[in-house]
Amino acid sequence: MRILLTGASGWLGRHLAPVLRDAGHDVLGLDVAPGPDTALVGSVCDEWLVHRIFAENGIDAVIHTAALHKPDVGRRPAQAFVDVNVTGTLNLLEAAVAAGADRFVLTSTTSLMINRAIRDEEGAEAAWLDETSGPLEPRNIYGATKLAAENLCRLHHLEHGLNCVILRTSRFFPEDDDSERGISGDNLKANEFLHRRLTPQDAAQAHLVALERAPEIGFDTFLVSAPTPFSRCDAAVLKRDAAGVIARLFPEAPALYAERGWQLPEMIGRVYDAGKLERILGLRCATDFASILAALKSGEDLPFTHDPAYAAPSPPPPSSPALRGGWA
Repeated sequence: MRILLTGASGWLGRHLAPVLRDAGHDVLGLDVAPGPDTALVGSVCDEWLVHRIFAENGIDAVIHTAALHKPDVGRRPAQAFVDVNVTGTLNLLEAAVAAGADRFVLTSTTSLMINRAIRDEEGAEAAWLDETSGPLEPRNIYGATKLAAENLCRLHHLEHGLNCVILRTSRFFPEDDDSERGISGDNLKANEFLHRRLTPQDAAQAHLVALERAPEIGFDTFLVSAPTPFSRCDAAVLKRDAAGVIARLFPEAPALYAERGWQLPEMIGRVYDAGKLERILGLRCATDFASILAALKSGEDLPFTHDPAYAAPSPPPPSSPALRGGWA
């Protein structure tokens, strides 16, 4: 298939493009910033450009990863989130329908599932989150606009028959994340593979499977995260003794962590359950908490990337000429 990949220069795009090519697909990359897999520099907000891409390149399918993200909250105006995450998605959906493309994969986020109560870790039990969780009450403009984008996909499936698969991904970016009671860096990322993280490699594989299965699915939403070792019956004790639960499930974990000077989480306030991904799409993320412990035990490199200096690619300065024309 000839696939339009938006956000091709981004963290997910740079991992996804080679996976798609290795599967035999022709990848056409679009991004506001240049990159090795970006054939055209431009914005999904540009309706004319988006329709031109479809008209001139015989696009069969779209994987839409381009978005403003949580780190942009506070440094970009709310209207920019609406422009990119909502209007940009609408432009792509309308162009896909007009051109007769038959499948559309949207990269969404687990962030839109987190209301203020979950964010503040209220309640006596860890919040157990899957595709049935709700009502959805996003706590910021990022989550609100991604939820709107999801609903646009649903409408285009209902009204036009466009096969749409939505992937709500948990954390996979390499930069530093929110502090968790003094735990940070590699230690924090390792802990999050218990309940709220995945690798970009696993995220890319999920997009490939969603693309290939979209016609038989029609429309559906999947949470994508490393498989949690916990069960719902652990929800209460995770709020008061997460380290004890982890030690019960992984007896080697305390010693392996101590050797590196790491800490197990004392409390876990939310758990993402990616069971539906495995049941329906047959995909189980390859990297999980057991993979982290195996790397610690063997001394091999950790199976994830932590790069505090990482910054999302930036568009060219306004004075640069627009890079338009045929695909490279």
